[in-house]
Amino acid sequence: MLTRAEKAKQRWGGNNQAIDHWLNERQQLLVGYCQLAGLPPYTKDQQELPAIESIREFCGQLVDYVSAGHFEVYDHITREHVSRGHEIGRLTDDLFPLIADTTDIALDFNDRYGNIAADSEFATFDRDLSALGEAIELRLEFEDRLLGDLDQQSLL
Repeated sequence: MLTRAEKAKQRWGGNNQAIDHWLNERQQLLVGYCQLAGLPPYTKDQQELPAIESIREFCGQLVDYVSAGHFEVYDHITREHVSRGHEIGRLTDDLFPLIADTTDIALDFNDRYGNIAADSEFATFDRDLSALGEAIELRLEFEDRLLGDLDQQSLL
């Protein structure tokens, strides 16, 4: 995932301030995910749960990232397409609903763990974190397709 984020920054960064900010948030989110999950280059004792504050901080990053996508970047992309007279059917019909599905998974994770307390139940945390990781991976794929589409149309 981190490699994908770095490639996206190299390919599409520097053309648009909103997209640059979004790609930076993406990278921070992925670093946070890897730290929380204990994925390389970040390791943790597999028996040990992450610190509650780390979980809360990650949930904040997660909400910031999905919000920036929906309320800043996608709106900007849609307006830019329309202002240049381009058809946005593929974006709205194909990619946005797929991205929205991953948003639902992210928000569900945040609802469950964003305000977690020390005495909370962690029985499904690893499974929920893994499902979130799969959703993030899908989201990155969809977002990269979106950015690639825009790049092909010289809209970036």
